[in-house]
Formats: sequence, C-alpha cells, structure tokens
Amino acid sequence: MKKAIFWFRRDLRLEDNCAFYHCLHDNDLVIPIFIFDQNILEKLPPKDKRVEFIWHCIQNLKAELNKVGSDLIVAYDRPSKVIELAKMHQVTAVYCNEDYEPDAIQRDQFVQQELRRDNIEFKSYKDTVIFAKREILNQQGEPYHVFTPYKNAWRAKLHSSNFQHYPTEDLLEKLVKVQNTELTSLESLGFEKTGIADKPIVRDHHAHKLFADFKADKAQQYKENREFPSISGTSFLSTHFRFGTISIRKVVREILELSDVAMGRFREGSDTWLNEIIWRDFYFQILFNDPHVVHSSFKPQYQNFPWLHDEILFKAWCEGRTGYPLVDAAMIQLNTLGYIHNRLRMLTASFLTKIMLIDYKMGEQYFAEKLLDFDLAANNGGWQWSASTGCDAQPYFRIFNPMTQSKKFDADGLFIKKYLPIFKDVPAKLLHEPWKYQKELQAYGITLGKDYPLPIVDYAEARRATLVCFDDFLKNTSKIQLD
Repeated sequence: MKKAIFWFRRDLRLEDNCAFYHCLHDNDLVIPIFIFDQNILEKLPPKDKRVEFIWHCIQNLKAELNKVGSDLIVAYDRPSKVIELAKMHQVTAVYCNEDYEPDAIQRDQFVQQELRRDNIEFKSYKDTVIFAKREILNQQGEPYHVFTPYKNAWRAKLHSSNFQHYPTEDLLEKLVKVQNTELTSLESLGFEKTGIADKPIVRDHHAHKLFADFKADKAQQYKENREFPSISGTSFLSTHFRFGTISIRKVVREILELSDVAMGRFREGSDTWLNEIIWRDFYFQILFNDPHVVHSSFKPQYQNFPWLHDEILFKAWCEGRTGYPLVDAAMIQLNTLGYIHNRLRMLTASFLTKIMLIDYKMGEQYFAEKLLDFDLAANNGGWQWSASTGCDAQPYFRIFNPMTQSKKFDADGLFIKKYLPIFKDVPAKLLHEPWKYQKELQAYGITLGKDYPLPIVDYAEARRATLVCFDDFLKNTSKIQLD
C-alpha cells in the first residue's frame, strides 16, 4: 500500500488543489498535515490577525476532513517536523504545493535533502499562480521586467490546461481514517484574539461567496469602481488568494467564461480584473528570478540612495497623523482592518517615499506587519514601484498629489469621514486641504494642530526637495559610473 503525506501550507482548501489531487491520485493512503511554523510565528506580535485567520482556516479544514472520517495532523514546530512525521508514518513521499519566496525555497530544499536520505520523495506542484518561475520569457530567453509585454505574453500563452480543475472530491476516500482531535487553541500558540472571529472572512467558503458576488454584480463596473475607496467595488479576495482558500485556477477559469459571454462594461471589468491576477503572477516571477529584491533595490543604481530614517515622521505616517486626511484615513483603515484599498496603498507609499523621502523598506515592513493579505512578492513589488527602485516602476518624478487624489477619488469625503470621524459633520470641500479652511473648521469645533494635525510636511516644498534629491543622486551616480 502506497502511503504519502500531504503538507498544507498556503493552500488551505480541499477542492481544486493541485498537489493534493496528485497526492490522492498517486497513493492508496494520504495523511494530511499542517505545521504552524515556529520560525515564522516567533517573530510575530501576540495580536496578529493573520495567525488568527490561519487558525480559523485550519479549523474549517479539519471540519471538512472530519466529514469524510479523516482529520488534520496539526503541529506547532519547525519545518523539520515534516521529516519526523514522514519517518514515523513510513510514507514513500511528501507532497506539497510550491512556494516561491527565498526562505520557503531554502526550507523546501532542506526538507527534500533530508527526506532523500531515507528514500522518501518530495513532490511539489504549481498551485498558487497560473504561470511561475521561468514559464514566461522574452525573446532573449530572460524573464520580463516590464509588465505590459509580460501581460501580453501571459495572455498569448494561456491555455485551458493552465487553469484546469483538479477533482479532489472524487478521491477523498483515500484519506487516512482517524479519530477527530481538537485543534490547539490560539492562546496555546502564544497568540491573542484580534476580533477577526466576528468577521465573515473566517467562515468556510467565504471566498466562494465573495467571488460569486463579484461575478454577479461588481465585475460590471469594476474598471471604474475599483478606484474609489468608499465604494465596495473590488473582489476583496486578496487574503483568500494569499492563503489559498480559493483556487486561482477557478477564478481565472470562471472570469474568462464570464468575459467570453459578457459585453460592454462586464467584459471590460472582467478583463481589468484579470490584469490584476497577471500583476500577481508578474511579481511572483520577479521574486523567484530576482530574489535580491527582498533586501535590495531591483534597480542597482538606487542601492545607495540617501533615504531618510526619521522615526518621528515615520511614526506619524504609521499612526495616520500626517495632516493629509486621505493619507491618514488610509493608514487608519490599515491599522484597524488589516486591509488598505489598492489606490490608497499607492498614495500612502508615494507619500512616505516621495514626500517624506523615507526609506521604502520601512514602509514595506510596516505593511508586512499589518496587512492581512500580506504577500512578500506583491508587497515588495508595490513598494519598489512607488519608490521608483523596482521593475517597471513609476518614474521618480511621478509623485502622487494627496490633495488631487482626495478630490478625485473621495470627492464627497465619505472615506475620510468613515475613518476620521472628527470630520463627520464637515462639508467635503473643507476636507481635501483642511489647512486652507482653519477658520471654517473652527465653526465645527475643530482646531488644526489640536484636534487634527497640521500638515507634517509642506507638499510643494517637499516635492521640490525630492526631485532635487533624485536628480542630484542620479547625476552623481552616472558620473561615478562614467569615471
């Protein structure tokens, strides 16, 4: 009897799970396991929304396995626990889905080498992306560093085999039959409840409901509505993609089906949303092929750029006390929900790096700590894009104007008022540049500098200083290279 272990990681679902399907298909008996990795968890604060989210996902996964008479072995340990379990259960192979982060690759190489000593195979499969590693290359046989040609190549190469369904539901009888065990409490893992248990996101199959709602309604106006943070115009699937509670192949398969039969805005919306999936693949392949981006600028010429490390300014940005309402409301959304609207990710990142001239790595790390949907590839790619240090980044002279962004994308001040309730009764026209209306604000009981901060930096002056800094740095860098 062929026996194998399936190692759940960032693929916390039974259905349409590539490696899980192959494990069930190839073997007579499958033992499912999950490891709360101490190497990762020891570095996190006690109140970490992601850990609690994962804990609930594991609870849901156990319930699904219990329905078919099986269960999930859950350990709080080092990755070497996989090797121990493989030997204990005398399996011939360990299956899992690929992870493209440098630390994860190193972890998997170690596990594979150790298993090989006992003639145990380590089999990994692509599951979290449509195209990975070096599957899409330019005419010179190298990975793309610019998104648009990558997107065109991605779409040209796409075939139904790239998003096929893996029918695991037909093979679940091969799961080991064991008595149900209670999941170790969150507190026993050293973590505290964050309140996420009261949110719909932790419910079983919540991702499928979100996607169904998106296809039925939101896709029609996605191209326009995605830009406005006060409108619920996006899919909100990013966290589910991060932890694999829904198959990326399923969403691509079904959004393509919708696009094929849709017309007008539905088709435009579907195609625009698919581009976001392609961006996700793009950043994954950048991370895999250029892992130096984790610690360094993608563009080497920016490696020694004189970023500031002003802790006082940085703390004000983190806490939403810059004096620019849309920026502050966005940061409070992040701190409160563990989520931030995509346009506001760009705005807040631009403000930190181009107006405050603070090192993008500090902002990247803060987002990494706070985002429920944190993914190293996308987070690093997004921050380097904003800082102009990354691949296909915005030019250094492109700087988001927080006042213009506020007037254009939160014209009625709905988002600002939601997260800055001190302004709830204030007319919207006073909110985009409140320092210009100090007398009017006093009529609403608001004194700037006391009840809400005055601007921590002057936008126009800071913008000029940033452009001078970038200009001088690049000229000097070029001169050094010529010399």
